[in-house]
Amino acid sequence: MKKISNHNEPDFFIKGILNRDVAILSRAITLVESTNSTHQLLAQQIIEGVIHKTGNSFRLGVTGVPGVGKSSFIESFGKEVVSRNHKLAVLAIDPSSTKSGGSILGDKTRMEELSTKENVYIRPSPSSGDLGGVTKSTYETILLCEAAGYDFIIVETVGVGQSEVAVSKITDFFLLLMLAGAGDELQGIKRGIMEMADALVITKADGDNLNKAKAARTEYAHAMHLFQAHESGWITRTQICSALKNEGIVDVYSMIDEYRKLTLTNNYFSKKRKDQQFHLFLNTIDEQLKNRFYSDQSIQEQIEVIKSKETIQPFAMAKQLLNGFFK
Repeated sequence: MKKISNHNEPDFFIKGILNRDVAILSRAITLVESTNSTHQLLAQQIIEGVIHKTGNSFRLGVTGVPGVGKSSFIESFGKEVVSRNHKLAVLAIDPSSTKSGGSILGDKTRMEELSTKENVYIRPSPSSGDLGGVTKSTYETILLCEAAGYDFIIVETVGVGQSEVAVSKITDFFLLLMLAGAGDELQGIKRGIMEMADALVITKADGDNLNKAKAARTEYAHAMHLFQAHESGWITRTQICSALKNEGIVDVYSMIDEYRKLTLTNNYFSKKRKDQQFHLFLNTIDEQLKNRFYSDQSIQEQIEVIKSKETIQPFAMAKQLLNGFFK
């Protein structure tokens, strides 16, 4: 008697992902994003079943100030990636509503041409407000996409808060997009974000804005030289491009490919991946400890008592609460 396939069993998802079934991949990612404990367990079993087929992609993080044209850039750049015989997955982290938890999720409509191409998978995901928008689920989504045969992954962040810090810890190359002619050329971008960037690209370098973009590139290039050198041996590049006219896109691809070859040759590529995995390991412990602590009924009751007091000694009482929990 033929066994009926159970669509809620790990093997169903594992087989479907390894067979590059996009519909099953999408369902598996939904499980990864779910906060339901049953879904989380199933997602973990799926990942364990496909982990041997992961790690074989190039992971590109793309971020930038609002209005810089991230989606336009990714569409133009993505078409170049596909033309080089890559299978491309775009993971666009959308800002979730702090009130409803809803998400914009409009990237498929913003990347109309790219989304219709063969060998392209676009997945908008809500940030849920965790880790600056790039959560544990984003890393696991990357693994699922890799297992499904996608060998070039782009992670687009919202460009606000700490999402840039988080995306730099799960990608191989961190690309910062900037605008020219917006007043102060540094536009309030934090020094830390610029220091993390492997390259800075001035977008919308066309028409009347071309000269401004060239001037901004020079100014940014001078600023980047003040930062500490990368451990990778890579010198941060500054370029200009126009997604509208598809100019400078090939140069950006060539630059990223040059970085890939350099870091593979000097073994920094594998070292960075290993360091990232260890960071995620420690971060997961932090998150699990925090969740376990705050979900404890006794801790919740004690916190309510402390909250009701007129005055408290925050450090001493916190230490006392932790010591009691970990006894």
